[in-house]
Parts: sequence; C-alpha cells; structure tokens
Amino acid sequence: MNSLLIVAGDPSGDLHGSHLIHAIKKASPSLYVAAVGGPLMRQACDEFLEDLAGRGVTGFWEPFLQLGFLLRLGKRLKNFMAERRPAAVVCIDYYGFNRRVLGLAQSLGIAAYYYISPQVWASRPGRIRVLKRLVRRIFVIFPFEEDIYRREGVPCLFVGHPLLDLLPACVEKKEMRAPVEVGLLPGSRPSEIGRHLPLFIRAFSQFRRHFPDSRGVLFASAALPDALLRDYRLEGIEIVRESDYSRRAALDIAFSSSGTATLENALLGVPMVVVYKLSWLSYWVARGLIRVPHISMANILAGRRLVPELIQNQATPENISRAAVALMENPRQYKALKGELRGLRETLKAAAAEGLRRCAPETTAYEILRELNLLQIPGTT
Repeated sequence: MNSLLIVAGDPSGDLHGSHLIHAIKKASPSLYVAAVGGPLMRQACDEFLEDLAGRGVTGFWEPFLQLGFLLRLGKRLKNFMAERRPAAVVCIDYYGFNRRVLGLAQSLGIAAYYYISPQVWASRPGRIRVLKRLVRRIFVIFPFEEDIYRREGVPCLFVGHPLLDLLPACVEKKEMRAPVEVGLLPGSRPSEIGRHLPLFIRAFSQFRRHFPDSRGVLFASAALPDALLRDYRLEGIEIVRESDYSRRAALDIAFSSSGTATLENALLGVPMVVVYKLSWLSYWVARGLIRVPHISMANILAGRRLVPELIQNQATPENISRAAVALMENPRQYKALKGELRGLRETLKAAAAEGLRRCAPETTAYEILRELNLLQIPGTT
C-alpha cells in the first residue's frame, strides 16, 4: 500500500499540515497518510503517530528538557519508516527535529520533501547545505526564499503563502469607535504563554487607563488546554478559539508574540505591538545567531520597522502599553499603518499569482504526487 509520512512540530505546522493532507487526499484518495503533528492533522490523516505540536518544544536549550521524548519519537519514526517504507516523508518547518527525520529518511533510501522552509535566512545559513543534501525538493512560501535556495543550488518551488487562502479580507473601519478591541496573542506553546501572557495582562490593564471601555480578547490555539489559562487572572478578557479568523480581523490593535501570529495580523490589517522574550540562555545564544534586523514578519517583508518590536528586557507592560497608546492616539499614523499592512498582503498575493493555478497546499500536493507517480486524479488540485 502506497503511503506518505508527514511530520509537523508546532500549531502552525499542524494547521498547514492538515490542509496539505486534505489536498493529498483530494488528488489521490486511496493514498494512506500517517502523521506526526497536532489535533488538526490527527483529524485529517489515516494514522496519527504522535502529538508533537502540543509538546511546545522550542528554543535552544529547552529541547534538552524533552530529550527522552524526542529520542523515543525519533526511534519510533525510524522503525515506522523501515517497516512501512512510505513513498516519501514530508517535513513541515520545525527544523530541529525534522533535521533528524530527514537524516533517517535518507539512511533508509526514502524520498524527502520540505513544505514551509525553516527560516534559514534568519539564522544559521549553513542549514541550507544540510537541506540540499537531504531533501529532494523544498516548497517555500515567501518569494525571496526561492532566490536564496536557488542561489545555493537547492531544488525549490515558490507555492505562495497558505494563509492567503485562509484569512478573510481586512476589515475597513471608517472611524474608531469604543470599545477598543485589544487582541492578546501570547504564543501557542506553554513556555511562550508563561513568559508573555502575564506581561500582556498587565499591559492591557494599563492600556485601559487611557481607553476605559477597551475589551481584551485572548486568542488560544485548539491544542491549548483550558486548565493552563485558569492559572492567570483574566478579568475583563475573553478567551476565543476560532478557525476562521473573523474575530481577529475585527481587532483594533494586538499585543502579539513574534511568530506566525504577526504575519496573520499583518495580512488581516491589524496594527500590533510585537513582543518576544526567551530564557536568558536561549536569548544569549540567539543574539549570536540571528542575522536579520527585525523579528516580526511584517517588518521583515517591509524591509523596515512598520510595527514596534519589544525584545527581552524591553518587553515590559509599561512599554507595551505605551507603544499601543501612542499608536491609538495618533489617527493619522494608525491609518497609515493599516494601509501599509494591507499593502503587504497585496504584495504577497501578486507574487503568488504569477504562474500558480492552485493554492499553496494544493500546489505542493500536486508536485509531490506527480514526482512520485502517485496522482490518481491528475486534473485535481
């Protein structure tokens, strides 16, 4: 029986992995798909091997705390690949663990693909040489990534950003009216929530001194247990779990952890203050590795500072509130920022429209199945 193994390690990878599985099933209905990921991939695949996305394994030294689990999972995947011989392995982002998965696949003579490249252009560019050796092809979601890989001789294809097909249009407001909707997006991993959510709660409290009618909205991932959030004082803050982004699109401003959420906010046209704190050991390591001047994708894509970024000791409730208030009290600046964010969306849409007939997961599924000669319905996707 022909099969694929798909591996993702965080909530965003779980989301995009689930859509990739649906696209694969559309083009090859009888193909068996096994997966490591999160709750969305569990629902989409034929065989779910492990919830890696819910573990929240990230950072530079934090993975050592879960080393036993990661080693056991690696051994399990090696045995799975050796016994079941999937036609290919598809890794989604999450380089640290997927680097090992790729190595295991190569040692067993199994084709490997990468969907949603790790951000090798932000740190440790030597990883490109590793990927060149281990993968048959990389499917990238930002146009500048294709240039980076092609210069290094890595087979790759720009497939467009999958969020473009998931996010609603930007909400246009003729004027700002009370109550101000403030989004709190502390991250999806327990460690990120522990570092960011207390800051965001206190910053929101201070923000309300300037905008008393403000409403706080805490966006929680599907994999995040309610018990984790009960440990925090959330008076006046509503917890929202949504899959269609409609509530997020209506926000006036967001306090956001750096990561996928900042790109989502940008494509929704939501102004934000970006915050990121690491353990001090991880921060010390990161300072020596990061090679880009910005941490939020909105600023990276714009090539300049569009939204405020508060990193490590700059990330205080006072600074977060101050930056948000300054933006909200300057209507001209606020309107200009929303226009800039809408422009980023249009730029990505224009780039994706060039030569692509399908959305990102469908293009990726089609190309992988075509190369493996596994397309059952050639005209689909």
